[in-house]
Amino acid sequence: MDVPKLLEAASLLVPEETATENDITVNDVWEYLTRDEWEVALGLLEELGDVQSLPPGFWHTLATAAEQMRLDKSAAWCHWRWNETRHGIIRADLTLRPAAEARRQTPISGAGVLRPMWNIGNRAPTGEPALNIAQFWVEFTPFLEPGGRASVRLAPLTPSQWQHLQPGQVITMHEDRSVAGTAVVLEVHRPTTTSTA
Repeated sequence: MDVPKLLEAASLLVPEETATENDITVNDVWEYLTRDEWEVALGLLEELGDVQSLPPGFWHTLATAAEQMRLDKSAAWCHWRWNETRHGIIRADLTLRPAAEARRQTPISGAGVLRPMWNIGNRAPTGEPALNIAQFWVEFTPFLEPGGRASVRLAPLTPSQWQHLQPGQVITMHEDRSVAGTAVVLEVHRPTTTSTA
C-alpha cells in the first residue's frame, strides 16, 4: 500500500469530532493529503492520536507510512504507541543519578533504545528483589543526561509482571547492580483493546 492510502486509512479511524488543543481535526489532515504534504499529515495524525485512545491499527498504519517515508523517529514513535495500545501505558517521572555517583557517564537516548532493569517490587522465589526489564522513551527531549529528570514511558518486556503498579509508587532503574535512577509512577493505563492488528 502506498503512503497516501496508508494515511487515508489511518485518518478514517479518527472520529470526526476529535480535535487537538490547537483545534486540529481530521479535516486538516485531509487538506494536507490533497496537497501531497504527507509528512505534515502524518504529524497531524500523530497529534490526533494523543487526544484519545485509537485502535492499534491506527498506530500500526502510521508506523508503516512513516517507514515508507523513511522517517525513522516517527516510525519508532508510532511502533511505540502501537505497543502501548496492546499492552497499556506506564508513565513515570525518572531522575538519573549524577555522573559523580553512578556508573553512567553519558546521556541516554530518549527514543526507546535502552532496556534497563527495574525494581518494581517483585520478588524472586528466594525472597530477593527480582528485577524486570522495560525499555523507556523519554518524553519531550532527545536525550537524558546523568543527573537529569524527565517524564518517561515504559514498555515492559513482560507486561503481566507490571500489573500491580500504581501512581505514586517509587521504582528504581538499574543498568547493573547499583541504582542508576529513581522513578515515581505517574500513570498506569491498562490496554483498552485486545486486538493485535
